[in-house]
Parts: sequence; structure tokens; C-alpha cells
Amino acid sequence: QLRTVESGGGFVQSGGSLRLSCAASGFTLADAGIGWFRQAPGKEREGVSCMKRDGSTYYAKSVEGRFTIVRDNDKNLAYLQMNSLKPEDSGIYYCAADIGTPPTVQAMCADVPPRNSDQGTQVTVAS
Repeated sequence: QLRTVESGGGFVQSGGSLRLSCAASGFTLADAGIGWFRQAPGKEREGVSCMKRDGSTYYAKSVEGRFTIVRDNDKNLAYLQMNSLKPEDSGIYYCAADIGTPPTVQAMCADVPPRNSDQGTQVTVAS
């Protein structure tokens, strides 16, 4: 069973930074694509950033230039470095593995998986 555990969320002021971590359990991260998604109150879930197995990356327009997705295969961890945070970045962030073969990394990020109720880490950015 593919399982991921997120951590690193918190409360920051606008302009601050956070680094989210995604721990892979039950699979080898190097063998999967990894995506970061977020869910904000009253909004649809969206793909924030994804990385295919080949290392290609995708960023949502709203976070491009501010967020960076990183994968550490030795530690079986993935990270989302978030800089210059804005209030609209607030939400529950969760990660998910993709062992399929999406045609593009954009397609991978567009296929937003559901979030389990106990999954994710809260990010709150104050203005």
C-alpha cells in the first residue's frame, strides 16, 4: 500500500517560508512520481507541484518561482520548499505518489487525488 505522511506545516507571516516533508512508506520514492496538492476552505483541491520519476517538474502558475519540489531518494523523502508565502497559499497540503505513467507531469498534477481526512499538514499564512 502506498502511503505518505506529511509534516512541516505551520503558521507564518506573509513573505515567510516553510518546508514541507513527505515521507514515503511501503514504496520506494525513486520508483514513483510525487505530487503536492492543497485544499483550501471553499476551494477545489488543486495540484501545486509534481515531479515525475524522470525528474521533470510542474508548478502551478500561482506558485511558480516561489515553491520548489525536491526528492531525496536516499531518505525516501520529498519536500516542498515554499518561499514568499502569501495568504492565498493557506490550506491543507498533502502529497501523493503516482506509480502510473502519466503522459506529462502537467497531467499528473491535474489528476488531483482525494485527501483522506487524516492526511495533510496545515499551512496558514497571515497577511
